[in-house]
Amino acid sequence: MPLGEWQDTKETLHRFAQVVGKVRLAASPRRNHWWNVPFHLTGRGITTRPMGQVDGNPIFTVDFDFVGHRLVVSTVDGASMSFPLLGQSVASFHRATMDALAALGVRVDLDVPRPYDLPDADRPFAEDTEHAAYDPVKANRYWQVLSQVSLVLDEFGSGFSGKVSPVHHFWHTFDIAYTRFSDRQIEQPPQLDPVTREAYSRELVSFGFWFGDDNFGEPAFYSYTAPEPEGLAGEPLVPPSARWVPFRGSHLAVLPYDGVRAQDDPRAAVLGFYESAYQAGAARAGWDVARLASPGGVTDPQLRVPPG
Repeated sequence: MPLGEWQDTKETLHRFAQVVGKVRLAASPRRNHWWNVPFHLTGRGITTRPMGQVDGNPIFTVDFDFVGHRLVVSTVDGASMSFPLLGQSVASFHRATMDALAALGVRVDLDVPRPYDLPDADRPFAEDTEHAAYDPVKANRYWQVLSQVSLVLDEFGSGFSGKVSPVHHFWHTFDIAYTRFSDRQIEQPPQLDPVTREAYSRELVSFGFWFGDDNFGEPAFYSYTAPEPEGLAGEPLVPPSARWVPFRGSHLAVLPYDGVRAQDDPRAAVLGFYESAYQAGAARAGWDVARLASPGGVTDPQLRVPPG
């Protein structure tokens, strides 16, 4: 997935995702660390999961189908509306999404109907005719990569018994991530924005994958510890192509995607990378790594012993 080969499709699809993500934000009960907001993977694309009901709307979902290349809006009574992703600008996608919702009796008002944390954050979705590229082959590959990474993150997640997030796809940063938490509450500067305050209200080690952007020009697996403990960037990482890079005043552990694809066992390379980043962050932050372990998803010590 070289960034340059699909950047125009990625920029358009990112904004499509933000339109639907803001529907999800408006129509779902708030969860700790914003866990109500991200998308989850499906057998054909990504989904908002069911929402509505608490706000007076019917129960409904919005799904990106990257096999048939359509956006599908469905209600719990079996009604649905859909339209093609190909040939849409952000403006026409926004209009078609809101029209499909209205046709199914769903009323959702987007508090801020503009992109979040993107260069054109001041431009309403309804006015964006610039971003209108959609390559079905690249969109399908994006979903396939997400699906593979999601399973690796699920497998990695089996080794920890503490508080964790789901594996989920964030539409604002366009990455897929899984996070482990300690129970230590973090005192944050009062001027910090509310999105960041809630996301990082507890000490954590996070793991994920993103497709690259203007700041980091290639797809990569990553991990970070927040707040960053002293000496973290001096800890070893595996495989040899992994490295620590400065990022927004702290450090990311980064493993380039192309380097993983060249490994004899790419899955094992990613799992080893995540584990080395976790051991580095958790040890430096003083976590009880042994107590929090659940090898193979098993927490009962007796069940870890093979029978006989």
